[in-house]
Amino acid sequence: MGIERIHHVAYRCRDAKETVEWYGKYLDMGFVLAIAENQVPSTKAPDPYMHIFLDAGQGNVLAFFELPNSPEMGKDPNTPGWVQHLAMKLGTMDEMMAVKARLEADGIEVVGPTDHGIFDSIYFFDPNGHRLELAVDKATPEMQARLDAVKWDMLEEWSKTRRAPEHARWMHEGEFQR
Repeated sequence: MGIERIHHVAYRCRDAKETVEWYGKYLDMGFVLAIAENQVPSTKAPDPYMHIFLDAGQGNVLAFFELPNSPEMGKDPNTPGWVQHLAMKLGTMDEMMAVKARLEADGIEVVGPTDHGIFDSIYFFDPNGHRLELAVDKATPEMQARLDAVKWDMLEEWSKTRRAPEHARWMHEGEFQR
């Protein structure tokens, strides 16, 4: 088996129209498809929904379901808010900073840019409460090779200790900072 790409990632939204407009305005995502049914095709449950699809670039699709007959959306109370998020890649810091300025101009709080060593990113929430991240890669081939060489050792150490391994400490100590 060979997965070619992610066909789509689906989240829930409060208002499909608002979501399409927000993602178009702030992230330049085109509205590519809407599917609406009064019955769920897979379960045959009578549950009307609007399923919208947005162009996330290079064949990637971000989708949402508006479910008017379901209880209000919630979040996992046992998972910190910073954990569950969708990260999308941009090509340049200038692009990222332009999006940041557009969001902040409309009163949307943005965290960052945050330096992750191999990429910089900003964080913000969409109108549905989903945390989003925009990231700009800055890793060199040498940095990628060093991380690749230690990934299995890091995973093994983590699985035994549940403490952050020190194998890639160099990422945050300035050795490869630009």
